[in-house]
Amino acid sequence: MDADLAIQTSDDAALALGQSLETLYRGIFERSMHDLPICNPALTVAASGFRSYGGRVFGIVTTPWFMNLVAADLPEGHPAPAVVPGTTIRIGLPAGEVDFIAGELEGFGRLDCCSLFSPVFEFGSMDAALETAEEAARAFFDPPILEEPPRPPAEVNRRDLLRGRLRQQEDVGP
Repeated sequence: MDADLAIQTSDDAALALGQSLETLYRGIFERSMHDLPICNPALTVAASGFRSYGGRVFGIVTTPWFMNLVAADLPEGHPAPAVVPGTTIRIGLPAGEVDFIAGELEGFGRLDCCSLFSPVFEFGSMDAALETAEEAARAFFDPPILEEPPRPPAEVNRRDLLRGRLRQQEDVGP
């Protein structure tokens, strides 16, 4: 029961942290990015797929100028080891090791980022960008999505089966 409450609490904290980042990046966009040619006018700012994992919060931040997988400390958790901003750090996620650039975001604190798209001109709409962000979040945290589907079974013909040829094919492999 306490474990369920702790999970819910950290998930709530992760969602709140995502909303906080969304608000901060909206402000950055409005103050200094809105008229720059690097921005995709079809996009706005959104936080997607925020969750807690391994004592930190992970999620996707989409802006008109980038889409990043981000990592931040849980407010009530243990802070990640201190590093110099700009340092590449490797974080183990369910899908494997991922390189992040350690950074500081004014008004937020430490924020480690892994660039997925920058710039983001390949997205014609915010819906397309959000769909990609949600798929990316699932891919990093649900490894079976990354696995190749199983090969279809070899066709078996009755004549080969009766002559023992099927076993020879299985022994040889693809």
